[in-house]
Amino acid sequence: MTVLAQRIRGWFGGAPVTDALPVRLGPQGYGRSSNQPVRLSDFDHALVWVVVALLAWGLVMVYSASIALPDNPKFGRYAHTHFLTRHLLSLVVAFVAALIAFQIPMARWEKLAPWLLVAALVLLVAVLIPGIGKGVNGARRWIALGITNFQPSELAKLAVLLYAADYMVRKMDVKEHFFRAVAPMGAAVAIIGLLLLAEPDMGAFMVIAVIAMGILFLGGVNARMFFLIAAILLVAFVLMIALSEWRRERIFAYLNPWDERHTLGKGYQLSHSLIAFGRGQIFGVGLGGSVEKLHWLPEAHTDFLLAVIGEEFGLLGVLTIVALFFWLTRRVMHIGRQAIALDRVFAGLVAQGVGVWMGFQAFINMGVNLGALPTKGLTLPFMSYGGSAILMNMVAVAIVLRIDYENRQLMHGGRS
Repeated sequence: MTVLAQRIRGWFGGAPVTDALPVRLGPQGYGRSSNQPVRLSDFDHALVWVVVALLAWGLVMVYSASIALPDNPKFGRYAHTHFLTRHLLSLVVAFVAALIAFQIPMARWEKLAPWLLVAALVLLVAVLIPGIGKGVNGARRWIALGITNFQPSELAKLAVLLYAADYMVRKMDVKEHFFRAVAPMGAAVAIIGLLLLAEPDMGAFMVIAVIAMGILFLGGVNARMFFLIAAILLVAFVLMIALSEWRRERIFAYLNPWDERHTLGKGYQLSHSLIAFGRGQIFGVGLGGSVEKLHWLPEAHTDFLLAVIGEEFGLLGVLTIVALFFWLTRRVMHIGRQAIALDRVFAGLVAQGVGVWMGFQAFINMGVNLGALPTKGLTLPFMSYGGSAILMNMVAVAIVLRIDYENRQLMHGGRS
């Protein structure tokens, strides 16, 4: 009786939730949303504070990396606080959207999944239409909305994630049959991939493909099917690189960024990123002391924000960022496992899909900045400048917090 009393006291006293559940709680599917007010103990405080830390640090670094941009004639009409103000506005909008997203039960997200995918496809088509889509540096990836721009590929990441999780739940009974279980979703991802490559945005396509593959694997698709799909995707990416001259140049520049043929061309960003890390050494040159951000390193406030962090905070700063993202990814995956243990497969796959998304995109961005991977146009989640990315990152985390909230409600004897 003592052990039982301790367990009951742990469940109702807000103690940390563990993987080992004494019983499988909760019915199949979802019940009605609880009318009880949300208590502070119903939130994963650590996850919230890690996200807040990344957002706050990112805000400071965006200001540091962009403060000198108005000295460039290209940005001469901007104030020195232009990017800081816009990034702060993006954070406010994303916070409001996250609050709204948190209020939506997972049962509703499951019903909305196919419609979100349709909306993403429509926007990806619209961005390619002259007069609607906005082109920057030869890429047409944005839809102008007056005071801001929206990037449909960011919505596509969340839409594919939700649709893949919903699809796997609906196809559980046929997941051993390749064409019946995988082919329809594969076709949807292929269509999105073609639209993204037309922009072009190969980086977003890679993230979406990995999200879909991750959910397929976590959803229990036959291992032979999984490796077959992985092989097909690998061949497809190799062909994309082999058949594109500028993508081949990026690969060659990545292999030797110091070659005189690449240093002022495709290897320019990478070479200056490596110089920034070299200047930072162990402890960095101090906040605001970066030299590379002074018109040497392009896109220092977006894709290459980590290089500025490395220069100003040194190796310790970079390791701190790596540790925060590792912990965040691990915690989100843990919440997904809890949901699956509670027979909430859709919610569990969604949470784990968010973990794959954040972990993989952060890994790619860090690898590009450090010269371990070829240059790709992917931002550092929660930190880099970019309203669309911040918005969808915050909504994704809000959905994970909703999953965790419903998990805790079930484990406390309530209904999700």
